[in-house]
Amino acid sequence: MTDAPRLGGRIRALRRQQNMSQAALAAALGISPSYLNLIEANRRPLTAQLLIKLAQHFKVDLASFAPEEDQRLVGELMEVFGDPLFESHPVTNVDVRELASSSPAAARSILTLYRAYQGARESADTLAHRVSDRDELSGVGARLPSEEVTDFIQAHMNHFPELESAADALVGEAVRNREDLYRGLVRFLEEVHGIRVYQARADTDATVLRRYDPGARTLTLSELLAPRSRNFQLAHQIALLTHRRLLDQLVDDPHLTTEESRALGRVALANYFAGAVLMPYQQFLDACHDVRYDVQLLGHRFRTSFEQVCHRLTTLRRPGAEGVPFHLIRIDIAGNISKRFSASGIRFARFSGACPKWNVFAAFLTPGLIRLQISRMPDGAMYFCLARTLNKEGGGYHSQPAVHAIGMGCPVAYADKLVYSDGLDLSRLDTAVPVGVTCRVCERTECEQRAFPSMRQPLRVDENQRGISFYAPTKKESVPG
Repeated sequence: MTDAPRLGGRIRALRRQQNMSQAALAAALGISPSYLNLIEANRRPLTAQLLIKLAQHFKVDLASFAPEEDQRLVGELMEVFGDPLFESHPVTNVDVRELASSSPAAARSILTLYRAYQGARESADTLAHRVSDRDELSGVGARLPSEEVTDFIQAHMNHFPELESAADALVGEAVRNREDLYRGLVRFLEEVHGIRVYQARADTDATVLRRYDPGARTLTLSELLAPRSRNFQLAHQIALLTHRRLLDQLVDDPHLTTEESRALGRVALANYFAGAVLMPYQQFLDACHDVRYDVQLLGHRFRTSFEQVCHRLTTLRRPGAEGVPFHLIRIDIAGNISKRFSASGIRFARFSGACPKWNVFAAFLTPGLIRLQISRMPDGAMYFCLARTLNKEGGGYHSQPAVHAIGMGCPVAYADKLVYSDGLDLSRLDTAVPVGVTCRVCERTECEQRAFPSMRQPLRVDENQRGISFYAPTKKESVPG
């Protein structure tokens, strides 16, 4: 039996922010002060009716009470306190959970402060290199726009109803035949917006795949684009042309603090729109149920790539018509994470290296093949994961396309909905691979791939013994008498 969400601290924090007494809030909710006191102490459950009243009274979104948000906040704080900077100030799980529960605003402030510290540290390194190289010093100190966009998408759970509606409207207006999506989108641009679409030879400019010239009213697509990518780029450009105001409204968000972040956010949202045009929500969800989330079959049915399908699967969060809650991560062969999103509840490292035992890293060993894994996190949560390398479209014999791997997964309770679980004994969870978020916050000290000591165990060095890794403790052998 799972524990009920501990929301007492969150309610107490909201009440104190408005300088309200327990008696005043209890009166507003229609309950006794003693009962409110028990709720704030997590000794009485919070009913759905009371939760709605609280959200209305404090004028906050119900999502702010979501336990997943608490878990994400706790996880990120634990990673922060895993920095060697805090080694002389040990912080426990209980300390962090209490902080996140009772003072979420203070907890987020700590994250903001740590990001600023981390940015300053990176800027100092960059500054030192630039000074030594006599390079320009502009642009030092800003947080990466890609990180802000990732936070923006995660905050919205990668679901934007307004873009879904706009994409459905375009499909209804422009697409007379799903088998010829390209002609429908080209005709829409020409007839509605007076924009001519051309295809450019690769020897003209192999570095540009899509170029829109607003003065000439022309859109040029490279012949290097596969048909599915041409459709995607057409839909992307239509989003920028016809829904600019909506995109501007969506990126007017506190997570996006610079014009660069907002520009990148518009690109991400235009990509979202394009995916929704190629794979309309209800049709795609019905197909997912039909083929049991077979990514390759979905790609064939909707004329889309493996990665495009994976991205679309993470957006199926429409209330009352949700798909399987997936997480997604994309890495390169050096382990750099270029995309991450979690609807499954799994946590990704924000400030340090990811756990090398995730199957997404092993995918590079078997290019093009899907690798499966049942993962068990340190808190006992179980996930069913799949990973595969991505075959990027090449630009010709002499081009060297980037190589990535993409990993997806869901809570193991949903695994039987996926075709990939066929033939697997999901009841044998003892065979799950123990996986962590990052070494510093992982309590599995016996891991043979540990790269750093765990913050939960003091580092003890015995010069006379060598374990399975330098940071793994060894067992004392008994000396025969």
